[in-house]
Parts: sequence; C-alpha cells; structure tokens
Amino acid sequence: MESFWTIGELAARSGVPASALRFYEQQGLIASLRSEGNQRRYARHMLRRVGFIRAAQALGLGLAEVGAALATLPDGRTPTKADWQRLARGWVPLLDARIAALQRLRGKLTGCIGCGCLSMKTCALYNAGDAAAAGGPGARDLPPLATPDHTRKEGP
Repeated sequence: MESFWTIGELAARSGVPASALRFYEQQGLIASLRSEGNQRRYARHMLRRVGFIRAAQALGLGLAEVGAALATLPDGRTPTKADWQRLARGWVPLLDARIAALQRLRGKLTGCIGCGCLSMKTCALYNAGDAAAAGGPGARDLPPLATPDHTRKEGP
C-alpha cells in the first residue's frame, strides 16, 4: 500500500515551501489527493517530481518548460533516470544559447558606467544601438532584466 504525505511533510522532505508546492500543483506539475477533511495528500513519488522541478529550475528553465517536459511522460508518471537523460539532451542547445548570451553580456559589462540614464548611445546593457532614442527624449520603460527566479508568474 502506498503511503501519503501532508503538504508539510512534503515541504520538509523536499526543502520547498508549501506555498511553492501549492503553486506547482496549480500549474499541473504535481498532484495530490484530498483527505476526508479536504487536506492535500501527496504520494511519496511526488518528492521525485519536486526534485525534478527544482533540478530543472537550477538549470535556468522556467516552469512552463518544466511542465512541457513533464507532459512528455506517459500517464503523468514520475521521471526516471532515462527520462532525465533524454530531456537533458534536448535542453543542451537551450543552455548553450543562454551561456553564449551571458558571455556576450559579460564582455560588455566593463563598458557600463551604471549612470542609470538608460538612453546613452553607448549603453550596451540597457540600450544597445540607442534603441530608446526611437521613442523620443526622456525616460523609457524598458523590459525587466531576466532573473534566476522562475517560480514567479509572468505578467504584471
């Protein structure tokens, strides 16, 4: 007979806050059953799914990419070592592209004086090619910089 954990037990075992587990469940990345008192109960194998999610996030993958990877598994099962190897091979080009972009950024970093004007013609970090000038004079709303926190929802 399979044993089940409460959300607190899964949070303690995985090191992931209960709020994140609820979010993962809302996003369809993990699943729970409900007790008679309507409390979440997680099968023990959900720990491996949470581990998979965290490992993929550590690689810089967003939850949408993790969800797409998990969706390739039959019947929503927990990833195996072979699954991880197959998915990892598919992520290599994505990671290589991100590494190359970061290396290009690192090469431009020393040219930044960090003045904050964001409209300098020479600002390779925030205004490459003086793209902000096309909108006229004054401050511009620029897209946010990428962050390593992929647990946040996108949008406002």
